[in-house]
Amino acid sequence: MKRFQESLYRFMSGRYGSDQLNMFLLVLAIVLIFLNIFIFGNQILSWIVWIILIYEIFRTYSRNIYQRRIENEKFLSLISPIKKRYLVIKNNHNDRAHKYFLCPSCKQMVRVPRGRGKITITCPKCANKFDKKS
Repeated sequence: MKRFQESLYRFMSGRYGSDQLNMFLLVLAIVLIFLNIFIFGNQILSWIVWIILIYEIFRTYSRNIYQRRIENEKFLSLISPIKKRYLVIKNNHNDRAHKYFLCPSCKQMVRVPRGRGKITITCPKCANKFDKKS
């Protein structure tokens, strides 16, 4: 077993491996497989799943680490606003003593006490002032 593990380490040496984009592609492929099985039953969707899986495997075993990092950074910059919005909604749901907002100019998350009425919020990052109801 140790010999197999060492050969696997040698094989993966210098290769990119997995990142957030690869995980997203894998989850997307699994969701599309289930949709294809239970809802659509479509040959085109099956080909799309195969293309996604082949691309994910290509990215995992690629030796062009610089290009894969650039792809991952672009992906992270695309989903960053979605993740921030989700985090604000989650925090507003879980924390009943405070309300969370995103600054309109820099998108920094700002926490203010709940129940104060209409207040002027100053962003701690960019010092932008904006009015919201807490």
